[in-house]
Amino acid sequence: MNVQFERIDDYRWRIPRTGKMRVPGLVFASEKMLKNIQRDKSPEQVANVAHLPGIVGHSIAMPDMHWGYGFPIGGVAAFDEREGVISPGGVGYDINCGVRLLTTDLSRGEIKRDLEELSLALHKAIPSGVGSRSHRKLSERELEEVLVRGAEWAVTAGYGQSRDLRVIEEGGRLAGADPEKVSPSAKTRGRPQLGSLGSGNHFCEVGWVSEVYNARAAEAFGLRQGGVTVMIHSGSRGLGYQVCADSLRKMIQASEKYGIHLPDRQLCAAPLGSDEAADYWGAMACAVNYAFANRQMLTHFVRKAFSEFFDVDGLGMDLVYDVCHNIAKWEHHVVDGRKRRLCVHRKGATRAFGPGHESVPDLYREVGQPVLIPGDMGRYSFVLAGTTGAMEETFGSCCHGAGRLMSRTKAKKLARGRSIFKEL
Repeated sequence: MNVQFERIDDYRWRIPRTGKMRVPGLVFASEKMLKNIQRDKSPEQVANVAHLPGIVGHSIAMPDMHWGYGFPIGGVAAFDEREGVISPGGVGYDINCGVRLLTTDLSRGEIKRDLEELSLALHKAIPSGVGSRSHRKLSERELEEVLVRGAEWAVTAGYGQSRDLRVIEEGGRLAGADPEKVSPSAKTRGRPQLGSLGSGNHFCEVGWVSEVYNARAAEAFGLRQGGVTVMIHSGSRGLGYQVCADSLRKMIQASEKYGIHLPDRQLCAAPLGSDEAADYWGAMACAVNYAFANRQMLTHFVRKAFSEFFDVDGLGMDLVYDVCHNIAKWEHHVVDGRKRRLCVHRKGATRAFGPGHESVPDLYREVGQPVLIPGDMGRYSFVLAGTTGAMEETFGSCCHGAGRLMSRTKAKKLARGRSIFKEL
């Protein structure tokens, strides 16, 4: 498919409806970004998503978009509760991969000379790497509780504070989880991994506040100039991956059963309200809750490592917020002047609800939801605040990271012979 773009303004581009597209595509990017975006098939994927039944508004893509499974990474799509579908490709393999940010009472100058030793202490405290296993292997009963209760389980098990739950998306627990819908192989993969970082682009990063653009929002979020922060990026590990893999096989059959036209088999889906959709939701919600609990345990390990390293309890390590990147959720949005209940898919995209929204924690309701945008290695990350504009145009969504100019495989190939550690 040769995808055509129509310029709306300097940062918005429309993909007009053609063929069986039900809605236009909408891409957020500068002209320079768009040239890079057009190097892969992600624009075609934006157009393909627009074919799915019950999609409303636009098939949307964020500036960090790139090619993914079915949906582009950076894709957002909302579906009508009666006519729409749910698609595992619109959530992704690493279900509820997400980011959380912690503040500290420390300042940059206090830790600058200790960074190497501190990083080693964190590396020791946090299980990481391919196939990494946690310090604690769950019993079968504990895993069932994790899948239903999410971060709440971790807090009651001693991994964190009850305050943390107030500043996690969905309170750290997505409703509708059904452990019976999670396969034995997914559970087997998940039992030893809860409380591990994983590999790939997952990280635990010590940073500091370099510049404040909005003093009111920064104060609400507990961020101060020069203050040391910790950002954690991880997801549902092997359990979430297996839930997605298991679901795709069933969804291909569901697409055929219900006569859903698919321009790409990777967009396999089931009608909302069908048994297949309910089964996927039950399993997906379990993986979402597993990821919330995982990041909660990682937060505990970070707090413990800091306290032991500096020999001080507390250090004011408050959780600012925890956002999901790969998830489908029921939300209410205004479409064509009418409030509607929609199933919003965000894949490599972050929720960004504006001021006054009931889903934004009380602490932040006046300024909007914290939006966490990690940078690439060695460069800035950003903390933003959701806006009413996002609610009007993107179903309250924003990009989830810095994006990439090449695949990780290509990056590793080009990095051979370079001293990455010295450069960083």
